[in-house]
Amino acid sequence: MKLIISSAKLTLICLLAIPLFSFKCNSGKSTEVASTPPPLPSFSKFLSEKEYNDLFPQRDQFYTYHAFIKAVDDMAQVKVKVTRRAVSVYQFIRTDKRTGKDSIVRQDGDWNEEWAKVKPDSTFTVDYGSFCTDKDAITNKRELAAFFAQISHETRHGINGSYTDGLMLKREADTTRTYVSDSDEYPPVKGQKYYGRGPIQLSYNGNYGYASDCIFGNKHILLDNPALVETDPVVAFKTAIYFWMTPETHKPSAHDVMVGRWQPNAKDKAAGRTPGFGMTIVIVNGELECNKGEDNYSMNDRIGFYQFFLKKLGITDPNCACSCGNMAAYKY
Repeated sequence: MKLIISSAKLTLICLLAIPLFSFKCNSGKSTEVASTPPPLPSFSKFLSEKEYNDLFPQRDQFYTYHAFIKAVDDMAQVKVKVTRRAVSVYQFIRTDKRTGKDSIVRQDGDWNEEWAKVKPDSTFTVDYGSFCTDKDAITNKRELAAFFAQISHETRHGINGSYTDGLMLKREADTTRTYVSDSDEYPPVKGQKYYGRGPIQLSYNGNYGYASDCIFGNKHILLDNPALVETDPVVAFKTAIYFWMTPETHKPSAHDVMVGRWQPNAKDKAAGRTPGFGMTIVIVNGELECNKGEDNYSMNDRIGFYQFFLKKLGITDPNCACSCGNMAAYKY
């Protein structure tokens, strides 16, 4: 994934087949309300270790089931409200659901400038607890299949077309490139390289800083030590979930696409962008793989992985707009 930010004991067959919460009337009896919300159920209830290992039979031992589950469970306790003034002046308010505490983890230097204040605000909230739990069972499974497809392609290292070789690479092969971009909020740290690491191949200092703000509430953790993404498997999976769930300035999140929340506006329609798996390719690596016809190897490999995981999960996506061959990439 080469992007710059301007800044789951149930079986797989019943994966997400029940809602996370059920509500019952209590015949009028009063109940005491807890001061803090109850913990969310672990994603391990929806995906067993055996099932996970079957999905990734050749995976590197770094990418353990327990690391994936912990990453999903930890991120489920995080919510981030992003407000933008003017074009690129941001404030992030991060909520720890365990404590209910809100913290301003980013507020750009021009936030309180009069010229910024008069510009209309745009605000969205990313609830990381919605990862593969937001909708009905089929939609949630499709989202999980799409997520696994993208991280599998990004980390594959095996036989073409087998689709059993995902989660094999922890970092990209070429580590000589630093992937540094200008960023006032997330400046690169001297001596550090921000090449692709982890399941989604997080790259560039801007992405590392943004991810660190959302995951930890502290940009310095990943900016100062980007190697955490290839040495700590929980952190690695968290960066992939962060990327999957978080919109960018001009792009929707892959999550919103897969759950049907995103709908193309006039510019999207003119660019050929439509809801479906193909749009997640636009988001992940559109510039290199999309709007290039139907013969792009990487695009077709991602589609093959998606179809592989759909079958493994026991579902189909008959109306999938899987290709991005005629969808234009977003311009920065």
